[in-house]
Amino acid sequence: MSKNPVHIIGAGLAGTEAAWQVAEAGYRVILHEMRPIRKTEAHQGDGLAELVCSNSFRSDDAENNAVGLLHAEMRLAGSLVMAAADKHKLPAGGALAVDRQAFSDEVGKQLLEHPNVTIERGEITGLPDNDWQHVIIATGPLTSPDLASDIVKVTGDQGLAFFDAIAPIVYKDSIDFSKAWFQSRYDKGEGADYINCPLNEAQYKQLINDLTTGETGDFKQWEKDTPYFDGCLPVEVMAERGPETLRFGPMKPVGLTNKHEPDIKPHAILQLRQDNALGSLYNMVGFQTKLKYGEQKRVFRKIPGLEKAEFARLGGMHRNTFLNSPVVLDENLRLKARPNIRFAGQITGVEGYIESAAIGLMAGRMAVCDLAVTTFTPPPETTAHGALLNHITGGHLTTSKASFQPMNVNFGLFPPVEPPKHQGKRPRRGERKAARKQAYTARAIVDFKNWL
Repeated sequence: MSKNPVHIIGAGLAGTEAAWQVAEAGYRVILHEMRPIRKTEAHQGDGLAELVCSNSFRSDDAENNAVGLLHAEMRLAGSLVMAAADKHKLPAGGALAVDRQAFSDEVGKQLLEHPNVTIERGEITGLPDNDWQHVIIATGPLTSPDLASDIVKVTGDQGLAFFDAIAPIVYKDSIDFSKAWFQSRYDKGEGADYINCPLNEAQYKQLINDLTTGETGDFKQWEKDTPYFDGCLPVEVMAERGPETLRFGPMKPVGLTNKHEPDIKPHAILQLRQDNALGSLYNMVGFQTKLKYGEQKRVFRKIPGLEKAEFARLGGMHRNTFLNSPVVLDENLRLKARPNIRFAGQITGVEGYIESAAIGLMAGRMAVCDLAVTTFTPPPETTAHGALLNHITGGHLTTSKASFQPMNVNFGLFPPVEPPKHQGKRPRRGERKAARKQAYTARAIVDFKNWL
């Protein structure tokens, strides 16, 4: 057993999963948790892996859903989080919901009883020095101010975000290109960098009315003092500032020609910008929003070209803490400026309980390879784990025009796959979609088993 333990800061889903992976491999772990010495605005108790919001890990369908696929891969990898969830699951249809207290108690019990794990309570107020040779920071969206401040000092002002302003992200293959077209404003750049959806005057007025009257979600009490920034105002706030605000902002129609109706000048244009290197996901430029999810679908599907839009993720705005990971982390989640420190969980730029735990699982295995003085080979991008890692460390387009944003696991992050050929009668659209999803998951399971 190594004389140098792995210090893991944060005992949420990512931290506890990372600790389990390291301990099960035969190495020592010191798991640091600041609660109850220092509490957070969101946690209720001091248990490990406390579920702060929902008690659901979402879909458990490993054949048709990317989240269910991630569950399956984690089970194959000996995940503590998944074992505890399976042991304390509650009836929830096709979803995996858990008794949150029993789940937390189970994770805590397993780690407390593990001979390779020591749990220390107390706040870590800054990045550890090099005396700690192996560090995983898994402090999540509620990273303490002192630690966050130290991260900013090391990574620079652009290294850490404190406000999550996310526009909806649409699957490219769900956009109607009989109405939309590719073109950059004034044909700049490559000349066809954006997907454009034109609105006439009546459609634009309807959009403004829907944005200003739509039902929005409320900030949590501890988020209410988080200010908006002029560069990321909610689209409905822009609409409230005047009916022409969007036409002179992100929806300005100048410099573009509708290839389908070149003689008719659009009143306004929604642009979508490529969001991943695969070109399968596009985000709605300037449309970060507080509208509730159901409202977003209702309102945005009225935009020409998006009538049948499928969303990889819907928009949102909330206080968050996450790294500009493609810039500040290497391919093994290590801080480029301090390679003895790696990050895991939501702070790396994933969204969701299970995605955070999955990145914790990966970080733990990466640390094991460091201790064993061997090279970590990441899982293929065709797997759910590999797709998430690729999004964090390089799959997201990082340019001056496109900033990194957190993401849930979804099939848009995977390399394309062709479903099996059907013989005879052409399958319906729903059948084709199901076949494609099953092709993604079947490929992923085979590749993940081979990787393991």
